[in-house]
Amino acid sequence: MINILAIYGSPRRNGNTSLLLREAVKGARDRGAAVNEVVLRDLHISPCLEIYACKKTGRCAIKDDFQSIYDQLLASDGLMLASPIFFYAVSAHTKTLMDRCQSLWVKRHYLDKKPYGKQPHKGKAIFISVGATKGRKLFDGPLLNMRYFLEALDMELWKSLLYRGLDCAGDVLKHPDYLAEAYRGGCDLYAALLSSVDIE
Repeated sequence: MINILAIYGSPRRNGNTSLLLREAVKGARDRGAAVNEVVLRDLHISPCLEIYACKKTGRCAIKDDFQSIYDQLLASDGLMLASPIFFYAVSAHTKTLMDRCQSLWVKRHYLDKKPYGKQPHKGKAIFISVGATKGRKLFDGPLLNMRYFLEALDMELWKSLLYRGLDCAGDVLKHPDYLAEAYRGGCDLYAALLSSVDIE
């Protein structure tokens, strides 16, 4: 079975990115994927303290809710991550998670000595994001964050669903085409993973 981890990075439980991600999750599940959902606002995750205890085992030494996400990330074939944009960056909840995945970078490149950028990634990910403004470079920084973050997870940024001009909670409901696109994104991610993952 295809296993996908869906991460909600918004501080709003029912914000626009959350509504979009729910549609993507529904699409993947309707096709047959097992999708586990994580709401970052409900978890207690410390920022990375850069103590590099992870250089011993590849696992972060801070004992908090990140530990369960670490295991889920390693067990997942695919990832869906959704975050609103604040000051042209991902949310604090999302960035904290990314920074704690430094331990996975250490595991992949320092301990396992996997060469950077020398082999195809085993997993695929969708990034869903919403910003209030219509700035041309609104998503430039977050997309760069995502690519390097996903590399540490041995995943590629397979698709990005990016929407400008949405601010207030529920604004995306005025755009059913966006929600339909997110649903199709979940369906398509499952199909892409199915064609590239060995199912036991």
